[in-house]
Amino acid sequence: MSIDKSFTELLTRLKVTFKNEQLLKTAFAHRSYLNEAGKDWESNERLEFLGDAILAYVVSAFLYRKYPEQPEGVLTNMRSTIVKTGTLASIAEELDFGAYLFLSKGELEGGGASNPSLLADTFEAFLGALYLDQGLAAAEEFLNRILLARSPQILDKQLNSDYKSKLQEIVQTFSRVAPTYRVTKTEGPDHAKTFWVAVVIDGVEKETGQGQSKQEAEQDAAAKTLEKMGKL
Repeated sequence: MSIDKSFTELLTRLKVTFKNEQLLKTAFAHRSYLNEAGKDWESNERLEFLGDAILAYVVSAFLYRKYPEQPEGVLTNMRSTIVKTGTLASIAEELDFGAYLFLSKGELEGGGASNPSLLADTFEAFLGALYLDQGLAAAEEFLNRILLARSPQILDKQLNSDYKSKLQEIVQTFSRVAPTYRVTKTEGPDHAKTFWVAVVIDGVEKETGQGQSKQEAEQDAAAKTLEKMGKL
């Protein structure tokens, strides 16, 4: 089955292929459109369900391998940040998914094509469709290239700052002195240094974090301290 020209342009940009045109269209079919147009299609909700599970698996496996020293609680928070609606919607917007959505007239006029929730759902539905059409390896390759390649920036922007802030809030409940951070060790050349940083609370050194920058190591140390305190 030949792919519609507009979708061909999309797939070319995404560097993926599809055999089943209807499966691809279903990934972009909102139920409001089907009700209004009377199309004998399935909406993208079941594909979204499948894509959500694939996304969770691929991101979990990626984080497990990339951060072998991180405890379960930290990995869970990292995964939540990467797969949250805002992150997926932002990427779907960059990919121009909204322009391909099949929406009812009312949904379209109401801004559905730029609705973060709809965009995030469509991203998951597309992933589910890609898995069914091309298999798990294709879905993983797509996610690694489109989403996980930017995970350091996503985590740094949306997650890491929370650890230090949260630790400071907790420490302020029993101490007048905010936590401080001390570099305990560095290794590697200037362009690829690894830092080890310890959290110091009331003069007592707590957990030590590791990262490719002081900031990353500080956030890792704060996260490990929160984990140790049972606050993560």
